Amino acid sequence: MKSILIKNAQLVNEGNTTTADVLVKDGRIEQIGPGIAAEADQTIDATGLHLLPGAIDDQVHFREPGLTHKARIETEARAAVAGGTTSFMEMPNTVPNTVTQELLEDKYKIASQTSLANYSFYMGATNDNLAEVLLTNPNTVCGIKIFMGSSTGNMLVDNEETLEQIFAKARLPIAVHCEDEQTIRDNMAIYEEKYGEDIPIKCHPEIRNETACFKSSFLAVKLAEKHNTRLHILHISTEEELKLFRNDIPLEQKRITAEVCVHHLWFDKEDYDTYGTLIKCNPAVKEHRHKEGLLQGLLEDKLDVIATDHAPHTWEEKQGKYKQAPSGVPLVQHSVQMMLEFVKQGKLPIEKVVEKMAHAPAILFNVRERGYIREGYWADLVLVDLNKPYTVTKDNTYYLCNWSPFEGHTFSSTITHTFVSGHLAFANGEFDESKKGERLLFDR
Repeated sequence: MKSILIKNAQLVNEGNTTTADVLVKDGRIEQIGPGIAAEADQTIDATGLHLLPGAIDDQVHFREPGLTHKARIETEARAAVAGGTTSFMEMPNTVPNTVTQELLEDKYKIASQTSLANYSFYMGATNDNLAEVLLTNPNTVCGIKIFMGSSTGNMLVDNEETLEQIFAKARLPIAVHCEDEQTIRDNMAIYEEKYGEDIPIKCHPEIRNETACFKSSFLAVKLAEKHNTRLHILHISTEEELKLFRNDIPLEQKRITAEVCVHHLWFDKEDYDTYGTLIKCNPAVKEHRHKEGLLQGLLEDKLDVIATDHAPHTWEEKQGKYKQAPSGVPLVQHSVQMMLEFVKQGKLPIEKVVEKMAHAPAILFNVRERGYIREGYWADLVLVDLNKPYTVTKDNTYYLCNWSPFEGHTFSSTITHTFVSGHLAFANGEFDESKKGERLLFDR
């Protein structure tokens, strides 16, 4: 591999921003400091640019196998890298569902051949695959995924005994989608009675409401407390749920943690007027107060991770009426820029963005030698120009579905370079796919 010397960067890492050089050799960070004079195969002058550790997205849906008309690991990983995400953890609701060890390894084989980003895949739980779930290797797989609320793929786990057993016996983190199924069904019946097949999209957060989210998250927390489970609750979308999480102990000591997704920080109920079903997702984008509450929860460290729940569907699929249009939004290419927009607006310090998108996922999932800019660690790095505007177009959107809710929007920052395991995979709009990403490993 080429050695690379990055000069004069504003390095953002572990709560500080400093001017420094970084030398990369054999895929890893060899030296960090001012005025490094070493020879390198390539030197990049990063004057005026910020150097961040690559984002680790702990929740994406890349749709392969079985749903490859929507997305493929290859295409979505490229989009992730273009947006500054260097590692992803992908969900099991593909076709077939990833519910056996054999099907899980099939995904790893695909990624090893096609993924530009580093990768891991969740083992999926069902009501009747406990034995397979418990075979999952904690050192080579990111976690176990449980849908405690139905969503795309119909992997609902609602058997109380199964839930008890998984929470009691799992040897690796359990990541959960929390929405109470009965609450949603009862609400849907009310709105179907009122509107028939023409339910307005703005009713989505009333059908999949605060009660559905809190009730399910509360149950998951109680199960985790009972069994001392390592629990991670995905895509928190309500202000009410924040009371379930602690901020009085260090992250490393937490047994129960929470993720917030970029769309729940960015959009609110009023945006359905503009975007319609394009921002239909589960859990739903809700009222403005939740968006503000989630941002505060992030600042107060009740929310530990920022992720995307990247979930592409075709443009045609998303044009259906409320009940027909599938839930999910493609987001992974622009998540870092979205959060840097909050930095520009004074809502988040850039150090907090790095903490929640890189450091925290590395801590929570015990990711080996990634998530930080440290000597000896893998060189997963991103250079950003905070003062170079970037307009989203179809031509520079790399998802297979080829649409984004941000088409036509101008972000105030531009991702200029992305290094994946020491390989310069993306530079100034051009990809180098001569080297693929690495399988993530975990110290557990």
